Amino acid sequence: MDDKERLRHLSGKQVLTTGEAAELCNVSQQTIIRCFDNGRLTGFRVPGSRFRRIPRTELIRFMKANEIPVDLLDGDLTRILVVDDDPSIIRIIGEMLEREERFEVRTASTGYDAGMLTREFRPNIILLDYMLPDVNGNVVCERIKADPDLADTRVVIISGVVRQEEIDQLMASGADAFIPKPFQVEALIECIDGVLTA
Repeated sequence: MDDKERLRHLSGKQVLTTGEAAELCNVSQQTIIRCFDNGRLTGFRVPGSRFRRIPRTELIRFMKANEIPVDLLDGDLTRILVVDDDPSIIRIIGEMLEREERFEVRTASTGYDAGMLTREFRPNIILLDYMLPDVNGNVVCERIKADPDLADTRVVIISGVVRQEEIDQLMASGADAFIPKPFQVEALIECIDGVLTA
């Protein structure tokens, strides 16, 4: 197995040793051990031994926090940004999506936070509440579609109070789909898969 194949193999593992994490981060194993022992990188110890283990999701978080490229690790995950000013909606949608291991989920409650996170997180899909405290869905769609760096980002509008002409305006502004609240989990996931393959 050459180096490239080995890294591809490691990138698919859900739990990694400190040596494997070091390879993926392109740092020494001692650096990873130090970060683990001082709490910057969390994981668990194998019961009855001194061996440390690091979950894949935690390694991705650590790499992003330290500006280490994660292309190899998160290439197979669909990044979803959930934007809603209702904390209970964010929690419910976040929990539903995180049950699917193929999704990596972040959340925001204002248009401003969503803008910052979109730059940093580069979501494949944004699940966007139509009416946010500081901006409406049309403006967000227009900004995303006008940015060449976000050309592949899909926007799904979620709302409980939108008339048909408003839905038409949202689609004209660049939204890829619309889901009315309340909705079933299956319908949301089906919609996500639909816009990803469109």
